[in-house]
Amino acid sequence: MGDSGGTLWSMSAKTRQPWWSYLPDSELLQMRLKDLNLSIEGTWLQGCVKMLNGELKRRGLVQAHAWISDEWFSPDTTPGIAVPFYLAHPRLARLERKMFKDVEGGTQRQAMQILRHEAGHIVQHAYALHRRRKWQETFGRSSTVYPESYRPNPNSRNFVQHLPRWYAQSHPDEDFAETFALWLTPRINWRQRYAEWPGALAKLEYVDSLMAEIAGTRAGLTRRMEVDPAHRLNRTLAEHYEQKLAWYAVDTDTRYDKDLQRIFSSDPRHAHRPTASSFIRSNRARIREAAWRVSGAYQLALDNTIDLLASRARALKLRTAGREHELRKAMVRLLNNKVAHQLHASRRQWFAV
Repeated sequence: MGDSGGTLWSMSAKTRQPWWSYLPDSELLQMRLKDLNLSIEGTWLQGCVKMLNGELKRRGLVQAHAWISDEWFSPDTTPGIAVPFYLAHPRLARLERKMFKDVEGGTQRQAMQILRHEAGHIVQHAYALHRRRKWQETFGRSSTVYPESYRPNPNSRNFVQHLPRWYAQSHPDEDFAETFALWLTPRINWRQRYAEWPGALAKLEYVDSLMAEIAGTRAGLTRRMEVDPAHRLNRTLAEHYEQKLAWYAVDTDTRYDKDLQRIFSSDPRHAHRPTASSFIRSNRARIREAAWRVSGAYQLALDNTIDLLASRARALKLRTAGREHELRKAMVRLLNNKVAHQLHASRRQWFAV
């Protein structure tokens, strides 16, 4: 995600910092997650969880608890939300950005978006909503196997757009969680916003009536427990990032060679023009930012894809031919098209993420 919304990392100069916050990256990466001694209490995250529970309480719904883990997820065994460790301290957030080029949930607005999404999973399991026939007819079967990746249709009007990357299209549980999150968000006139999206509006209307029905009723899932809390995770930060980077790695392929050849030129007449690969690399930041604003794809995925496309352009010996702004627009379209083919669905396939 991007950084709009204002970061909440400011800390008083008098606040005692953990000793590991002064370590260089090379040494910090050798720290085990369990030895960081992280907690939500006393951080800006505590206020976010309180805000979420206020929204849930006003709707008469189950309250959520939260703990620090290695990533965002919500188990189906407890009304709780795991929050990634890098949000618990600004030093860890800086490391996350360096390693992954992004800090997912790093602003209050972003964190609240994700928390509302995770609350959707909590509500679904706490009230066993996925067992209802109408729920299944509206969203699909929760038992559907989570895919490792999904190919969304960016033009579909059957799904709300709450989190980026058209996440509602990845699985029925995510479709419900996204619809619920948008419904829960204060001061959003979803009826007006989705008036011309009949498929998405029908889901919002159903969630609205379903929440009115279960408001104030006893939830069937109340036991508070922590799944994979950070204080039990033995792996080092280096091992964590090695796994994370491998998961989001982009496979080398040549399927977009023809697209590159349409954008750039291999005609000998343009031999004096700058190479396409140098153009792509020199315009990397502008292309990546423009692509992110359209797709919301992970910065790492976009960056890796830009590297791949530049490499293929060099292998094809392509040159620039045309106006720079038109070439950038064409690259943004190609980049989003490619990333949309490789969006990852669930990082924890046994939990709803």
